[in-house]
Amino acid sequence: MYAVFKRELFSFLNSLMAYITIGIFLLACALLLWFFPDTSILDYGYAELNGFFNLVPFLFMFLIPAISMRSFAEERREGTYVLLATRPLSDLQIIMAKYLACVALLLFALVPTLVYYYSIYELGYPKGNIDSGAVIGSYLGLFLLGNAFTAIGIFASSITKNQVIAFAVAVFLCFFAYSGLDSISKIFELQYLGTLLVNLGINEHYQSISRGVLDTRDLIYFISFVVVFLGLTKLAIGGRKW
Repeated sequence: MYAVFKRELFSFLNSLMAYITIGIFLLACALLLWFFPDTSILDYGYAELNGFFNLVPFLFMFLIPAISMRSFAEERREGTYVLLATRPLSDLQIIMAKYLACVALLLFALVPTLVYYYSIYELGYPKGNIDSGAVIGSYLGLFLLGNAFTAIGIFASSITKNQVIAFAVAVFLCFFAYSGLDSISKIFELQYLGTLLVNLGINEHYQSISRGVLDTRDLIYFISFVVVFLGLTKLAIGGRKW
């Protein structure tokens, strides 16, 4: 399993695609956070990163599908999955190796953004005037959100051999899981059904963790979300003749 994980990770790092994708993500974050007037922290005037943590989930909807779209789609297109399946590995171990490789890349993309926290810490008046607890909670929320989107991306890649289709399906599912259920909940007049749809969506649990409140219900939700989509991936590759 470690060999597959290392193979996946280094295949990403040895290609320009990962660097271009992560570079575009970091550039978009920098422009939205510091330069664009409507979202700039400098124009906002408060030492906080709420704007950043509200924008990143929408950037994740494109970054993570771009990272994960090749996981199974490329294997199927090139016919190499059959060789991989002959190794002494179960389907679940192969899925987890690919999933963890994508999560590792997600961490590589998030680590450089810590410079934003340092910048706000230094620029705040007085110095250090920033709620570090809320920032830590928000980063934890981003990591859990990224894990959920990665599980979606892995599933989308397992149902097609076309990377573009896998990307498009993953973007749609990520958007629907994050914002779609919230939007649908507003259509229903029945309060119970609306509340149920909101609780099924990712946004409610992400916002809860981002406030700095670590609730076990939110952790259970994200773990369950990942398990469901990885389980669907296992069904998709287990029932296919490669």
